[in-house]
Amino acid sequence: MAMFKNLSERLSTAFKKISGKASISESNIEETLRDVRVALLEADVALPVVKDFLSHVKERALGHEVRNSLNPGQQFLKIVEAELTSVMGEENHSLEISVQPPAVILMTGMQGSGKTTSSAKLARYLKERHRKKVMMVSVDRNRAAAIKQLEILASEVGVDCFPTNILDKPTETIELAIAAAKKNLAEVLIIDTAGRLHIDHEMMSELNSIYDTAKPTETLFVIDSMVGQDALNIAKSFNERIDLTGIILTKLDGDTRGGAALSVRQITGKPIKFIGVGEKIDSLEPFHPERLVSRILGMGDMLSLIEDIERKIDKEKAQKLAGKVARGSGFDLDDLREQIQQMQKMGGVGGLIDKIPGMNNINQMASDSNVSREFSRMEVIIDSMTRQERRNPEILNGSRKRRITAGSGTTIQDLNRLIKQHKQMSKMMKKMKGKGMQNMMRGLTGGSGFKNPYSSGVTRKF
Repeated sequence: MAMFKNLSERLSTAFKKISGKASISESNIEETLRDVRVALLEADVALPVVKDFLSHVKERALGHEVRNSLNPGQQFLKIVEAELTSVMGEENHSLEISVQPPAVILMTGMQGSGKTTSSAKLARYLKERHRKKVMMVSVDRNRAAAIKQLEILASEVGVDCFPTNILDKPTETIELAIAAAKKNLAEVLIIDTAGRLHIDHEMMSELNSIYDTAKPTETLFVIDSMVGQDALNIAKSFNERIDLTGIILTKLDGDTRGGAALSVRQITGKPIKFIGVGEKIDSLEPFHPERLVSRILGMGDMLSLIEDIERKIDKEKAQKLAGKVARGSGFDLDDLREQIQQMQKMGGVGGLIDKIPGMNNINQMASDSNVSREFSRMEVIIDSMTRQERRNPEILNGSRKRRITAGSGTTIQDLNRLIKQHKQMSKMMKKMKGKGMQNMMRGLTGGSGFKNPYSSGVTRKF
């Protein structure tokens, strides 16, 4: 994942200069703070944010909490971590939708920010994780394609979409949609508004009317994280006209800088509530500042990894494989294909490594070697085999291999590499015969003996 790659690398280099210091003084942290300042400015973090951040870090670093520490260098890094978290809001801010249904969520933002897609992602999130009945409606009369897009996305995520008559005023559409939501017992109504390339009087006047009619419980501003400071200033202008309750930061997976994420809270005064970390419809995550900071500083994000495993892994298939291996029934190519599919659901190797502490440097190697493409190739090869061949790879002779590679559009070398990888995994599985495999899978799938530290209320303290 490219997220904050440049910033992470620059900060890592800066911190190496101070991590081993026996004591910390104004003189020996000055160079580090100068490097951190350059790293943040190059990441397009707003200058006022950088100044405040460095001032707080310096004040705390020269205070008693570092002077009295057994490991001043490590304590300095903890201060940086805490202050970065503070800059981004310190804690997750959930949606306030516990009101008389339907709770109305108004989606606002500039054109091209990902507003319509984010509306659908949010609908899916509320439906699947909060078991809410959701309805969506578009009041974007400027872009007929946006109305059709929302209808298609609503069908994809399995929620109702109120039909928009492009001849009606947005306020009329909203009144009809709210009435329909009540009639259909929808608990949440998401309104996708029109975006603009720039702020103008007509646009803001229309938005004011929409806001007054909808009376939203949540008004979210969608920002493309790669746009930079301009988007933050626009969000600030929006907030002066209507009361924004939070930010959705999109395309964070492609943002190698990170300036918007680090600046948005202080510039707009509003919390980031969700982040978009991919193009898939399930790639919207609640924003946890402390977790993102941990990833920026190369410390991983185990809590998010655990939640991903609990939510995305097919528990029935995992337990079936565990039982099969425990009985010594072997690990065939059907099993390998299922494991590849499970890995892809988790966001691929890059998505996993990004969240494992200490593995941030390996992440780039994973993406550079096109692991995702290799996984897809392996799946195609396995799909080209007969059921007998998948269960007994030993029978793959020359003629069978030629048929498989011709059918999958791959080479004999690709097939041989797959067979070699399968053999290596089979050997590993054989070593886990008995209770070892079952215990491991039980842990991964949330069975007995496994506790999610986040859901049990454990939080990290400095």
